[in-house]
Amino acid sequence: MTPIRHDEKRGIRLFFVIIAGMIAVTLLAQAGVLNQYIQTVIMSIGINIIVASSLNIVNGYMGEFSCGHAGFMAVGAYSSSVLSLILFTENKFTGAPLLPPAASVFLFPAVIIIGGVAAAFAGLIVAIPSFKTRDDYLAIITIAANYIILTILNNLEVTGASSGLMGMRATVNAMRDVIPLPWMLIWILAFVLVCIIAIKRLMGSTLGKGISAIRYDEISAEIMSVNTNRIKLLAFCFSSGLAGIAGGLFAHMISFINPKTFDIMKSTEGMVMVYLGGMGSLSGSVLSAMLFTFLLELLRPLQILKWVFIPLLLILLMQFRPEGLLGRRELSDIIPALNSNPHGLNTVKKRKNEEKGGRDAR
Repeated sequence: MTPIRHDEKRGIRLFFVIIAGMIAVTLLAQAGVLNQYIQTVIMSIGINIIVASSLNIVNGYMGEFSCGHAGFMAVGAYSSSVLSLILFTENKFTGAPLLPPAASVFLFPAVIIIGGVAAAFAGLIVAIPSFKTRDDYLAIITIAANYIILTILNNLEVTGASSGLMGMRATVNAMRDVIPLPWMLIWILAFVLVCIIAIKRLMGSTLGKGISAIRYDEISAEIMSVNTNRIKLLAFCFSSGLAGIAGGLFAHMISFINPKTFDIMKSTEGMVMVYLGGMGSLSGSVLSAMLFTFLLELLRPLQILKWVFIPLLLILLMQFRPEGLLGRRELSDIIPALNSNPHGLNTVKKRKNEEKGGRDAR
């Protein structure tokens, strides 16, 4: 029997600590210690973590410049919402629900994942043109994709067009009627954990190394036998799919969506979180999502003026801290106790050597 390595033991302990924290938050919410407002803030943090970490795959790890992430959130939000209404509620599409509302307890994750798959397919709008474009040109394409998606939704009468879509609260209530738990809080925390693990596993794999190679130098990566078109397709579709999952969770959390919800300002929020945390830092995305959500709540009394401060924050970041809070480092690089391989070469040094190698190749 193969013994468990030190880094595996540390990873298992960290996993169970996170699970224990999620259970504690759920129990506090169920007991009424966390009121509805606090629960909403926690859920918003979770959704923002998924949005920031998914956008970081393209803008951070791969070094591209995507500005239309909210469009893929919209695809996921509308796809999962329509499917949720058809399956579990009395609706304008099919009349009676196709399945018993109680089934939503078990099938809700599948509904959200299907919304993510739809968003991943929409990511092809960006992935295929990205084969021949980079930087500013790719940014223009992603903005155009965002507007294409919103224009379609604005003129799609079956989903309410510009008036929007509502009724998702019935699905959440159906889950609560079966077992009286804060289901949206539970599902959001669960999806955050799954998404973070999926991104970490991806970036630690051979495919993840290919994504990072494109950031250093795409031509050199091709010379080294990296199929850059395949890698870009994977990165954009995976990133878009996670954004769609975030959109589906967001739609069921607030129970009402319209195309304006996912305009360019929503994409700007994602970019602010990515650059605030650090390009290519998963820990940075998590931290920045927390800080950014708290900042939004603090600025809420300012109403429309907060949309002056948010772009201003992005400008200030680019001027004074372009690398973000953590740069390309993870928390384990700063806090040795979190490092899963304390006896190996320091991760920061590894990344610096990789970046130096990338610059030399150019």
